Amino acid sequence: MDLVLWRHAEAQDLQDGQDDTSRALTGRGEKQAARMAHWLDRQLPEGTRVLVSPARRCEQTALALERKYKIRPELAIGGTIEQLLEAAQWPHGKATVLIVGHQPVLGQVIARLLGLNASECAVKRGAVWWLRNRERADLSQTVVVTVQSPEVL
Repeated sequence: MDLVLWRHAEAQDLQDGQDDTSRALTGRGEKQAARMAHWLDRQLPEGTRVLVSPARRCEQTALALERKYKIRPELAIGGTIEQLLEAAQWPHGKATVLIVGHQPVLGQVIARLLGLNASECAVKRGAVWWLRNRERADLSQTVVVTVQSPEVL
């Protein structure tokens, strides 16, 4: 199974009294999302399940991909590692799953799946971490397929 974790692109700063979930992408964020979406569209297999946090900036990031997606409340700000992995059906799902979400949970998931001592990995805005689960000698392994940042595409 492949799990692709995409952090939302750059968003506007939180304003006094504003709900964090309503923050939109900046112009730069829209360009980041478009660059990464173009790359992802060439790499992702047909049938990839796309799951998105209900935050506006995540949905705007996902829209750049121009594929069907589902908003999943458990991927909202403050979601847990367990909620994300359950939504993705990791590691036993059949299809590739792309999740558009937030820090710190994306970095926490990466650290856990890779067995790192750190509590989380840094994930840049707009970046993608592509992980794969495989079985080798009756052991379940997580392999990093690629890490991409919109600045280098």
